[in-house]
Amino acid sequence: MRFTKMHGCGNDYVYVNGFEEHIPDEKKSELAIRLSNRNFGIGSDGLIFINPGKIAEFEMEMYNADGSRSEMCGNGIRCVGKYIYDHGLSDKTQISVESAGAVKYLTLFKGEDGKIEKVRVNMGSPILESKLVPVISDNEKVIDESINVCSNEYKMTCVSMGNPHAVVFMEDVENLDIDAIGPYFENHERFPKRTNTEFVKIIDRNHVFMRVWERGTGETLACGTGCCATAVACVLNNLTDERVNVKVLGGNIEIEWDRKENVVYMTGPATVSFEGDIKI
Repeated sequence: MRFTKMHGCGNDYVYVNGFEEHIPDEKKSELAIRLSNRNFGIGSDGLIFINPGKIAEFEMEMYNADGSRSEMCGNGIRCVGKYIYDHGLSDKTQISVESAGAVKYLTLFKGEDGKIEKVRVNMGSPILESKLVPVISDNEKVIDESINVCSNEYKMTCVSMGNPHAVVFMEDVENLDIDAIGPYFENHERFPKRTNTEFVKIIDRNHVFMRVWERGTGETLACGTGCCATAVACVLNNLTDERVNVKVLGGNIEIEWDRKENVVYMTGPATVSFEGDIKI
C-alpha cells in the first residue's frame, strides 16, 4: 500500500489515497492501530483515507491511533488539502472536503515551489449546546463550569467543532503532568463520547499557549479543532479578542471566530514528512 506521512504543526498522520488503494472497511481500524505504532509501524497520531466525496468533492475518513473513528481533525484536513493539490487530484485552490457527513471549505496557498504550504479552513459554526457537544450538564451551555477530576476541581468550557472539546484555563500549562490527568478527562462520566481536552494559558488578548490531550491518541503536538475550540472558549470567557494565535508544542495556528457570521476560520501549515510503500 502506498502512503504519505504528513503533519500539521507536528500533529502527524498516515495518508492513503482511497481513489487508488481499496482497503476493506472492517480492516481499517486494525490497520490504523498497526500503522500508528511508533515502534512497529510507520508512527503517527492516526490514519486518514482521502476518498471520493459523496456530498463534497472529497472525503476525509479518519481513524485515531487506537483505531477509533473521529469526526474531524483540523490539522488532518489541512494536509488532505495539500495532498489533493500536490498529487493532482484537483487543480483548484478552493475545494470542499467532507468528514463524518460535515462539509468543510478549504483555501489552499502555494509556496515558491508551486506546492501547497498553508491552508485556511472554514470550520463552520462552533456547537455550544451541552447535549450536542456532548457533555452532561444542567446548563444549556458549559461555560466556566466546575468539573471534579481526580479529587481536584477545574473550570471548563465545552465546545464541539464536529468533535467534543473541554477547554481548561490554567497558569502553569508548561509543567502540567498531562499524561497523568489527560486520560481522566477523556473518559470522565460527563462526556458520553469521551472528549479532547485543551489546557490553556493566556498570554495576551491575541496569543495563548495550549497543550492538548486528544481522545483516542493522547498528547499530540497540535490539534486544529482544539485550537478552534480554544479560541471560542477564550472569547466566551472574555479572555481574548476574536482573532487568536494559538501556540502549540509543534508550532502556531491562527484562529478567527467571526462572531457576525458565527464561523471559525483556521489557518496553518501542512507539511510532507515522507512517502513510501508498506506491506499490509
